[in-house]
Amino acid sequence: MEKESLLPQTEEPIPRQVPAKRFSRYHGFAFALVLGLFWLSGTWKCGHRHTHKHAHEDTASMVPLEIHIMSKCPDARDCIEKLVVPAMSNVSDKVDFKLSYIGKTTEDDGVLCMHGQTECLGNILELCAAAEYPDPKIYLGFTRCLSLRYQEIPDTSLIKDCALEYGIEFEKLNDCASRDDGAYGMGLLRDSVTRSAELGVKTSCTVRLNDKTRCVRDGGKWKDCDDGSDPEDLVKDINKLYAKAQGWIYV
Repeated sequence: MEKESLLPQTEEPIPRQVPAKRFSRYHGFAFALVLGLFWLSGTWKCGHRHTHKHAHEDTASMVPLEIHIMSKCPDARDCIEKLVVPAMSNVSDKVDFKLSYIGKTTEDDGVLCMHGQTECLGNILELCAAAEYPDPKIYLGFTRCLSLRYQEIPDTSLIKDCALEYGIEFEKLNDCASRDDGAYGMGLLRDSVTRSAELGVKTSCTVRLNDKTRCVRDGGKWKDCDDGSDPEDLVKDINKLYAKAQGWIYV
């Protein structure tokens, strides 16, 4: 029997604003919209403006670079498009890159996502891309592609288009998301959300360099970017840290 896809089959765009909802592994990836609604406490931030390790043989001397996002957050889109991807195109061989997500775990093994179940599924699909294709050039590119049309996540047509663009097999994503009746994908999301919470990260998008907050994109503005928010500023910092790890003198 052909495996049923757990991604929505509708081509209709998902509404831009969806109330925060619980996404539980007990519902698998049926992606049921009958899940109860739970409003956020307001402690996470995705500022709307209203008017696996790096795939490298040795990461010991690589510079840790991590971004914490929500898949349906415009600040995450801007952060990836304007800072992270341009920087990574220059220094990806020097970076141990990690993509993490912001949300809230629940006592029944579920996860609360700020923009609803559609965001939870988007987060999981992006985590699955990273799990199945650990090269950041692939899974970060896929994540960027989705973020450019974040309002439509998780439309099947969007997922397929972005998967095709970056050489990702759509069935691999679906298998990952639905494995063990959805428990595997939910586990990826819970682990990622837990990591962000333990690090005290609550704002999408937060860029952490060498285990410290380097820059934040919030409400359409850059914040806490003392050393600059341009890609060349981030590249310069990464090169300095990499040279130090190698025992070189950075000029």
